[in-house]
Amino acid sequence: MILVTGANGQIGSVLTKTLRGIYGDAQVLATDIRKPETLEGSFEFLDILDKKRLYEVISQYKVTQIYHLAAILSATGELRPKFAWQINMDGLFNVLEAAKELNISKIFAPSSIAVFGNETPRQNTPQHTILHPTSVYGISKAALENWCQYYTKKYNIDIRSLRFPGIISHQSDPGGGTTDYAVDIFHYAVKGQDYECFLRADTRLPMIYMPDAIRATMELMHAPQENISIRTSYNLASMSFTPEEIYSAIQKNIPDFKISYKPDFRQAIADSWTESIDDTFAKNDWGWKSEFNIEDMTLDMIENLKKKNKLKVDHEELGV
Repeated sequence: MILVTGANGQIGSVLTKTLRGIYGDAQVLATDIRKPETLEGSFEFLDILDKKRLYEVISQYKVTQIYHLAAILSATGELRPKFAWQINMDGLFNVLEAAKELNISKIFAPSSIAVFGNETPRQNTPQHTILHPTSVYGISKAALENWCQYYTKKYNIDIRSLRFPGIISHQSDPGGGTTDYAVDIFHYAVKGQDYECFLRADTRLPMIYMPDAIRATMELMHAPQENISIRTSYNLASMSFTPEEIYSAIQKNIPDFKISYKPDFRQAIADSWTESIDDTFAKNDWGWKSEFNIEDMTLDMIENLKKKNKLKVDHEELGV
């Protein structure tokens, strides 16, 4: 049985569906602090800080693998630093201790480009580099990487991780991340509304489209254990762009769309992050290769959001 924490989040909602498609509904347990809008498989309420409840769920369902996605993201974390640290760190320790004590064979615990800081090379950031993060989210993810490596080596638990770039998807709303402008902007464009961006027009950041992010996760988790050379977290690359570049890509498809810029506290977070990633280890160890570029992603996002909005309007008209 596979347990997913944070299953209602941006990644969790899509990953849970993918896992159920691979292993079957009965083999994947979704958990979160709130119930999903549509309940399609096994679900349990779980506060990741409740260690006793976590152990009960693992024992009840005979869990053997955990995809640990419950976390407070970068922008939200800056508003509530101590709470973000508690969720991100105590939640992680509960999962790691459960793995040690309850014989969990494999864990996925994602990291982020937030682990990089002002002293990290900004272009083609190498796998092994300086990690001096400037946000509480980045600090917690840098700690996560080291604790995952520690538990892997000391307790022989197979823990795997990816340093996710900003993730763009049409399946769920933005979740409080600094890169979430690249999701929000599509929602505004499809609704025919102008967008005010909280980053400068020239702020270049690494991004990845959700289908690639999910495929990378599954490829990493299915790779033979002897192929995994990185036990902190793998660099993962797909595309890098600025708000102005994604705006131009959208405007080619929605000519009347307009953007303005009003940088806020998230600009300082973005300025501390890298602009492009060297993911040679992921390519060599388990054959990673991105499939989506900015043009492919833009077309797919617009098409899917238009369908989603039409379905919502149709339901409202029917009183559903």
